[in-house]
Amino acid sequence: MKIAIVGLGYWGPNLIRNFLSVEHIDTVIGCDKDRTRLDKIKRRFPEIETTDSYDDILRRDDVEMVAIATPVSSHYPLAKKALDAGKHCFIEKPMTGTVEEAEDLIECAEKRGLKLMVDHTFIYTGAVRKMKELITAGTLGDLYYFDSVRVNLGLFQHDVNVVWDLAPHDLSIMDYLIDKRPVSVSAVGSCHVGNGLENIAYLTVNFDNDIIAHFHVNWLAPVKIRKTLIGGTKSMIVYDDMEMSEKVKVYDKGIEVKTQEGIYETLVQYRTGDMSAPKLDQTEALTLEAQHFVDCVLNGKTPITDGISGLNVVRILEASEKSIKQQGRIISLSPVHA
Repeated sequence: MKIAIVGLGYWGPNLIRNFLSVEHIDTVIGCDKDRTRLDKIKRRFPEIETTDSYDDILRRDDVEMVAIATPVSSHYPLAKKALDAGKHCFIEKPMTGTVEEAEDLIECAEKRGLKLMVDHTFIYTGAVRKMKELITAGTLGDLYYFDSVRVNLGLFQHDVNVVWDLAPHDLSIMDYLIDKRPVSVSAVGSCHVGNGLENIAYLTVNFDNDIIAHFHVNWLAPVKIRKTLIGGTKSMIVYDDMEMSEKVKVYDKGIEVKTQEGIYETLVQYRTGDMSAPKLDQTEALTLEAQHFVDCVLNGKTPITDGISGLNVVRILEASEKSIKQQGRIISLSPVHA
């Protein structure tokens, strides 16, 4: 099987390295308009083919898959052309710049019987897969909240705000871990550099069963923080991606609410138990993701991070942008139909 990696900037070389290691891939083709990038990637991976023509790739019958790692604004037109040419598509996050574009790609892939997968890399990490396992097993009980902080100093983007840049990671994790669908979004943000793109933002995502999710994203923080707290009725999780070991810690802590007969006030009692740090799979997430995509193409499976997963994230991003422009107004989310 042959796959073309389109866009050889920051992420493209990582895709090339990992798809080269997949057993069923015999040829990887690097594609970019910049000849300097092509020469550089050829020196690093001499076994690959290179081209500066996307149309040439789409005309090749022996290329079955295309991976797109270009700026967000180009995801839709590039993926649309690939699907129309009969190629399975792997798209860097966020999937598209609008909900309408995401829905069109999903419909196009389904009509042609092609696989559409979004590169929500964190879903394939040992930490997130372990958290999913714990939540599914009922270790946390009923979920109360999902609280995420993803901040650092820079890197300022020229085409998207901080929400579109940083929030997709944690929104995709939330979408994977919480089975319920969110019903509304509110967000506030500020721009401090005069280009109209918010560099700090706070998003609140509401569910109809009292679960609440909150996201803090920031390009102006003095330190780099990647931390998520998930609370449930039985126990709680702290996920710190900056930790070298013990990224996931499970705390046997919580509250018990009791109402005594004849007493109108509820009594809240605190429960404090042990902390445990489960062992995590250390396999590189992108390695598993590349293998999963090829497996789905070969065996007709639905990707874990399929088009619907990508659409769920884009729907929240689009709603949050509307909310920010309206000073935090609550924006309802229409249901997603698979």
